Amino acid sequence: MDSHVSAPRGARSSFITRNRAAVSLLFLMNGFVVGCWAPKIPDFAERLGLSKFELGLMIIVFGVGSLVMMPIAGAQIAKHGSRVVVRATAVCVLPLLLALTLAPNVITAAISLFLFGGFIGAMDVAMNANAVSVEKSMRRAIMSSCHAFWSLGGLIGSGLGGIVIAKLGILGHAQLATVLAAIFVAVAWPMILADPPHPDAKKAKTRLPMVPLPWLLGLMALFSMVPEGAVLDWGALYLRQEMNASVALSGLGFAAFSATMATMRFAGDLVRDRLGGVKTLRICTLFAIVGMLLAGLAPDAEIAILGFALCGIGISNMVPIAFSAAGNIPGLKPGIGISVVTTMGYSGMLVAPSLIGFVAEHIGFAVVFMALPVLLLFVLAFSKLAHYADGVSGGGH
Repeated sequence: MDSHVSAPRGARSSFITRNRAAVSLLFLMNGFVVGCWAPKIPDFAERLGLSKFELGLMIIVFGVGSLVMMPIAGAQIAKHGSRVVVRATAVCVLPLLLALTLAPNVITAAISLFLFGGFIGAMDVAMNANAVSVEKSMRRAIMSSCHAFWSLGGLIGSGLGGIVIAKLGILGHAQLATVLAAIFVAVAWPMILADPPHPDAKKAKTRLPMVPLPWLLGLMALFSMVPEGAVLDWGALYLRQEMNASVALSGLGFAAFSATMATMRFAGDLVRDRLGGVKTLRICTLFAIVGMLLAGLAPDAEIAILGFALCGIGISNMVPIAFSAAGNIPGLKPGIGISVVTTMGYSGMLVAPSLIGFVAEHIGFAVVFMALPVLLLFVLAFSKLAHYADGVSGGGH
């Protein structure tokens, strides 16, 4: 193992290190920028004269950019190491909120949105790969807390966005968001862990892995993120239309899910260090199954909200464990494994919402929520694969 990322065998570093602080800041910055984009969407659509259907197509462009750039990022990580790629992609992300704000027509807006989705997705792969390297160097789990920082950044960006837009205007908001994001990157920059490839890495051809393990982990991430997308996109509508909840109460479904997810992501690393990846994943999956079934079978909105809260507890650490495992597959470069799992996982978040909406229109959301645990049974069946995540932390020992 490269000296930049290795630690004495059997020894764990201190709980907080410069490298951990840096990668946490990168997750925070990425989530913050995505969160800042959300309150800009209404102005974006109005300024360009987009209908709901046309706006939907533009949002798909964001997703296509991510799916195109994620595998490319994985290949570049294999060649250059995650530090080089995460620095480059973070710098490329910085001007794109301004580009989207100033785009004069649909063509330039679509190009900007493709690049925005592409570099956000590429940075996502690179920072997850760097987090795996930091886990290895520290010999303790950090992936769940990194994802918690992403959630926190998204919450800050989206929560304050409307207020800032009202005070400073749409351009002033973009300028302030860009400056803050640049500060996050600048602070993290000198502390990012160096994980250069092995001497032969640049000579080796980079191609999609032919072994089944990364694809199985990718399916686990996919089947974990589809229920997450269902709750985030359709939970409030389910409570409003099928549970007859008030507008205020229907919003609590998303809030309960988000609150338990963020809380458990900050606690998840300690849990995984104590219990190990396999046991943690199994417990989380059972919580998610019970929560989803409770939401689907609920007699009223309050019980459904409780189900969403339990689901948030479960789903919170499922994807971080899959990412950690993907970065520790024997004989496979971390960037390649993580790019496969990340791309497959996020494709579920992009495709599932529209499919769920179509199905729910015919059979109702309750039936959909009761059916989604079938996907989680796959995660439970292959949960043994989570032991690869323990290679970074010695979890459970």
